[in-house]
Amino acid sequence: MSQSRPVTAFGPDFPFAYDDWLAHPAGLGSIPEKCHGQAVAVIGAGAAGIIAGHELMKMGLRPVIYESGKFGGRLRSELFEGTEDVIAELGGMRFPVSSRAFYHYVDALGLTTRPFPNPLTAAAGSTVIDLEGETHFARGLGDLPQLYHEVAFAYRAALEEHADFSALTQAVRDRDAHRLKAIWDPLVEKWDERTFYDFVVSSQAFRNLSFRHREVFGQVGFGTGGWDSDFPNSMLEILRVNLLELDDHQRYVVGGVENVLHRLWRQPAACAHWPQGTTLAQLNGGATLGRAVKIGRNAGGGLTITDLWGVSRDYAAVLVTCQSHLLTTSVAVDEALFDQKLWMALDRTRYMQAAKTFVMVDRPFWNDIDPATGRPLLSMTLTDRHTRGTYFFDNGPDRPAVICLSYSWMTDALKVLPYGPEKRVELALSALERVYPGVDIRQHIRGNPICVSWESDENFLGAFKGALPGHYRYNHRMYGHFMQATMPSEQRGIFLAGDGISWTPAWVEGAVQTALNAVWGIMTHLGGASSADNPGPGDLWADLGPVALPD
Repeated sequence: MSQSRPVTAFGPDFPFAYDDWLAHPAGLGSIPEKCHGQAVAVIGAGAAGIIAGHELMKMGLRPVIYESGKFGGRLRSELFEGTEDVIAELGGMRFPVSSRAFYHYVDALGLTTRPFPNPLTAAAGSTVIDLEGETHFARGLGDLPQLYHEVAFAYRAALEEHADFSALTQAVRDRDAHRLKAIWDPLVEKWDERTFYDFVVSSQAFRNLSFRHREVFGQVGFGTGGWDSDFPNSMLEILRVNLLELDDHQRYVVGGVENVLHRLWRQPAACAHWPQGTTLAQLNGGATLGRAVKIGRNAGGGLTITDLWGVSRDYAAVLVTCQSHLLTTSVAVDEALFDQKLWMALDRTRYMQAAKTFVMVDRPFWNDIDPATGRPLLSMTLTDRHTRGTYFFDNGPDRPAVICLSYSWMTDALKVLPYGPEKRVELALSALERVYPGVDIRQHIRGNPICVSWESDENFLGAFKGALPGHYRYNHRMYGHFMQATMPSEQRGIFLAGDGISWTPAWVEGAVQTALNAVWGIMTHLGGASSADNPGPGDLWADLGPVALPD
């Protein structure tokens, strides 16, 4: 065993090494020549859809992409007007280095990443924590009062007490799948029906502390900010974040993460069947189709998709990557395509709200030193005020910069839902002026603000899944749906992917891994297979698949 081995997003529910599968010279697999050139539909041009489409193209299929809104899905990098590269990351913005399957594509495309300016990190420079009107300035955890150290120690102790966390982490480092499952699988039954808050308050370490300690933990959390909005969630969801270091060592993509998908869309690849230099964009005539409004079985046994203009097209298989609620609100799906237990899971999936408010400023003025304190004028800020998290993005000393004035979830996000951008900015500035009296942010603002509330977007109805206690069985049904050999014939050929189908909602690695599951599923549905030297996720499912809980 080696502590030096990195933690990666390996399991824990299904410990399959997706990065190794991607990197193997044998490739992901192949399909029979008779299937070359066949059209398969991909609904959604987000991370799962574009990555799956790219890999299916390499196998010799013709992925046809449908997109009802904006290319990129929740990898949405919005340019400020009048600029070429000053952006607001409205969706995913910070990507842990443990996300090895995602970084497979980032690195292959030659994109640059930098450390994300999270609280108490060198990338942030400095952090201000403002709770109940009391403000603390820090460059690292060591600068905070003893109470914060006690909270951090208590949570680490709770992880050891309840989850044998050191042993779990070592199994992930070692990629010891069977040892990992031996520890993890019993935790599934123990913690599926218990909340994050229950985990905290039932631990011996937190029982010895005050309510104030739990309150601070909810506001400041264990990494990138407050986690009280996740207190009602199943603890399994939080354990996965901790174990796979999804909240640690995060980076951002310079120029915008949406570029990952735009680049992949136009990236030539070595393909079976297609001419050298073929791209996904070329196979789609340079643009996606519009909204898919209907999915049904056709007389030939394949699947038919009808778009918003009433045009119907037939496909050998369909991959659905949109949020699951859209399958009952936006897309008319033949009910027989999914088992009723799967419909229950898709419908019961609970999505969390999230809101962000960005402004562009003339320069990174927050780095100016206040002569009275010797500190930067502004710092990355965590607060119980409705801004919750404020982040600063420096593009260089003489260039426009960006402030994420507010990043909030759930109730805090709903507080601003009825308001337009100007009102949201005004509320955020009013809150920050109380934390930084005398600092005039307003004079530096340029252009128009950029805001998002994902729950108000008809193409999403929420930012990301937040599993409630008792939802493990639902997640198991959705995640394992790509294994179709034992399904009735009328349910085969339609596949699911996206971070909401994964065990790790809100993280792009979950979208990538489920996309690769679906690629394996479509390949085998069409009579193909992975190489014996590089078995795919379905080939190892019987041995490593997630533990099943009784209905």
